[in-house]
Amino acid sequence: MIELGGAKPAAPDGDLIKESSEASFMQDVIDASQEVPVIVDFWAPWCGPCKQLGPALEAAVTAARGAVRMVKVNVDENQMIAQQLRIQSIPTVYAFWQGQPVDGFQGALPASQLKDFIDRVVKAAGGDASGGLDEAVEAAEAMLAEGAAADAAQTFAAILGEDERNAAAYSGLVRAHIAMGDLDQAEAILNGAPAEISKSHELEAAAAQLALARQAEGAGPVAELRGKVEADPNDHQARYDLAQALYAQGDADGAVDELLELFRRDREWNGGAAKQQLFTIFDALKPNDPVVLNGRRKLSSMIFA
Repeated sequence: MIELGGAKPAAPDGDLIKESSEASFMQDVIDASQEVPVIVDFWAPWCGPCKQLGPALEAAVTAARGAVRMVKVNVDENQMIAQQLRIQSIPTVYAFWQGQPVDGFQGALPASQLKDFIDRVVKAAGGDASGGLDEAVEAAEAMLAEGAAADAAQTFAAILGEDERNAAAYSGLVRAHIAMGDLDQAEAILNGAPAEISKSHELEAAAAQLALARQAEGAGPVAELRGKVEADPNDHQARYDLAQALYAQGDADGAVDELLELFRRDREWNGGAAKQQLFTIFDALKPNDPVVLNGRRKLSSMIFA
């Protein structure tokens, strides 16, 4: 059984974000950072970029599920703190751990960089910015790899119950249903993904796997198709079908080889179907899979030859 949530160190849920002042800065930041990292946002009401950064930073801190706290300091009202920390422009963000600044940045950052910043800070303090969900995702992935698709699906669903925008868990739930042969449910889950993660690489990989699984439903016998290709190497449809059948049997390497050969013989056949199918397979596999690395290298050499 996988236990979700609750990484240490962690802040109480109701005390994640607060305003601070010169009178309380020592308690709110220096003392509090002895237990959990504290991110300090130096801002002012007249600062345009501050209005953009503040809400995004609060959302990122909240998503860290108690692994960090956030303190907001209005520099107009707390000039002494700003002078002591040599704040020369705003927004400026510092991260404190055990009383010392350990990281920081100036200006507004996109959400992805804010997440990376918080991840660095939490890891520096020995914590887990996912609140234990990353570990649960890894455990569910292991179940899926071992063939326990139903157990993996339950764990992925439990993770989504705590974080509905967890792209890795959403992808895993789709792939678990593909593994169980329930393609309609996998498609329904994929179509129901929140807009914020619908274009993530995890969901795109799951979509590619679903497309290949749909194709596999109509894949013909490998031996018969291979015979057709051997009898007529220029039977492009037979070679394309053979690639689908090979992938359906778990031979991604063989499928890629046949598609590369089809591309070599006629790259424009059926609107460039061989290249498109290769990219679908590459998207479905992990980026560092040898099949992907070798396939991309060979395809590139053909394109630029």
